[in-house]
Amino acid sequence: MTRLIPESELASSEPLVASGNVPRPGLARDAELTRFLFVDNNGIVRGKSVTKAHLGGRMDSGIGLAQCRQAANVLDEVQSQPGLDAVGEVRLQPDPSTLITLPHAPGSSAFLCDLVDTSGHPWPLCPRDFLKRAIKAANLLGFDILAAFEPEFTLCRTKPREGAIDLFDDALCFDATGFDAAHPIILEVVRALIGQNIDVEIYHPEFGPGQHEITIRHAPALKAADLHVWQRVLTRGVVSSLGAWATFAPIPSSGMRGNGNHLHISFWRSGQNAFADPSDPLGLSETAYHFIGGVLNHRDALVALTCASVNSYRRLRPGMWSGAFACYGPDNREAMIRIPSPLRGAEAASTNIELKACDCTANPYLALGALIFAGLDGIAAKKDPGAAMTLDPRRLGATELQKREIGLLPSTLGEAIAALERDAMFVEAIGGRLLDTYCAIKRSEIEFFKEREQEEFQCYSRTY
Repeated sequence: MTRLIPESELASSEPLVASGNVPRPGLARDAELTRFLFVDNNGIVRGKSVTKAHLGGRMDSGIGLAQCRQAANVLDEVQSQPGLDAVGEVRLQPDPSTLITLPHAPGSSAFLCDLVDTSGHPWPLCPRDFLKRAIKAANLLGFDILAAFEPEFTLCRTKPREGAIDLFDDALCFDATGFDAAHPIILEVVRALIGQNIDVEIYHPEFGPGQHEITIRHAPALKAADLHVWQRVLTRGVVSSLGAWATFAPIPSSGMRGNGNHLHISFWRSGQNAFADPSDPLGLSETAYHFIGGVLNHRDALVALTCASVNSYRRLRPGMWSGAFACYGPDNREAMIRIPSPLRGAEAASTNIELKACDCTANPYLALGALIFAGLDGIAAKKDPGAAMTLDPRRLGATELQKREIGLLPSTLGEAIAALERDAMFVEAIGGRLLDTYCAIKRSEIEFFKEREQEEFQCYSRTY
């Protein structure tokens, strides 16, 4: 492991205190209730709300939360961890820049929050602070980061319960009938997103029946993760208000294609794309290649944070276009890392790296932060990623794959968690308390869903 930045330079020493002057005050003034939301270690959006009469005071003080909520698994069972029991409290500290209204819940607005201790300082188990530390590590090396999450979701007529999932349509990939079938619902989702100044770029029906994708434009890294949270909140909220159901679960029901959450990233320096080099055959700079080398070097541990559920590994398989092969390549949808074709006329600006091995059970702050740290480690070590995979790796035999040093990513969450605990760079970057708690949560889910396949599908399809 190459040490990137001294830990003392990454730690936040000042308390996080929001200004009592709420930005866009009309939004908050009109809201009878304002939600203070955070994303837990399972990627689940949780929170509390405050009435408009008391919002101003709570902008500074935050709202109390039992520390043990960050030790709860996807079944809402709190795992035994030191200091995370019936005693102790943290605060939900709102970030004023994240304020939105909730069109599906008239009279409500919402903030995204950091988890801080009672003195207002960052709490070690705050996932959003982990991403902030990763961004700071990149900034100290002269890099700014742009990122975008690209989630897929399954549209259902009703909330999934026992039995077969009730898909909203049976359209084929990019099928015009899929556009028409879902149009009234999708249009309301897009309007809701745009109404909150979220820059929607592309929509289309995706590969499987009932599957759809709405793409949000890239943004600075922290904002990109925030926008992903809002996209999920608004999509599910609007769809539910219209009498249907949306699930972002990796595999909502047995035999389905599954939903990914491709993560795009690029590093910038002095206003120039540090990942771009027009003289390179793939248009990539040395910095980009070293970034890829770092990601591949930490790949097994990384997917513990980007493919974060038992359900994830029913999707992370060859033939699912989920990036199950540990390699990179131009527009290679079976590779863990895809190099997307740049946009004609904007080649340098649009050059980026796509992590395909990611889904919506991941906490976006943990996923993006981990991707940044892995890439920075590769840059610091000048890690060589090897040759790009320009063929479909499924067409190569085991001998040829071995010759090219291309393997598969972990096939279970248990394998990935074990790799995460062995990875010295991640152990240091994440920190002991957050890492131990995260791994305990995931191990409890592994144990519960062992031989409970149907319950697994029902749980994840309802929750995500």
